[in-house]
Amino acid sequence: MLVDQVKLLITAFVDDSSEPLSLKHSAHLSKALAYNYTYLSTIFSASEGSTIEQFIITQKIDRVKQLLNNGDLNLTEIAYLLHYSSVAHLCNQFKKVTGLTSKQYKAPAIP
Repeated sequence: MLVDQVKLLITAFVDDSSEPLSLKHSAHLSKALAYNYTYLSTIFSASEGSTIEQFIITQKIDRVKQLLNNGDLNLTEIAYLLHYSSVAHLCNQFKKVTGLTSKQYKAPAIP
């Protein structure tokens, strides 16, 4: 149940990224759930087989895909919206997670 709460908080945080990033993810989770982040991280990793950070990255990349498919924002705007330090950082994470560049992802499939 605690792991599900962590997932819900992360998903909500990523989906509503219009809020300024005032706390690190670890501090946000600790404060919201009233547990030490190390404890949350240990429980999450044992249950999911991956870290909270990996889950956050996956959620952010899923959000990037949604925003790219929507087509209203460019990569610079998406990077800013999702609190990436730079467009290059976003592109590197996108490639690492999807195996594609953002251009390859957006390119129409050739029959």
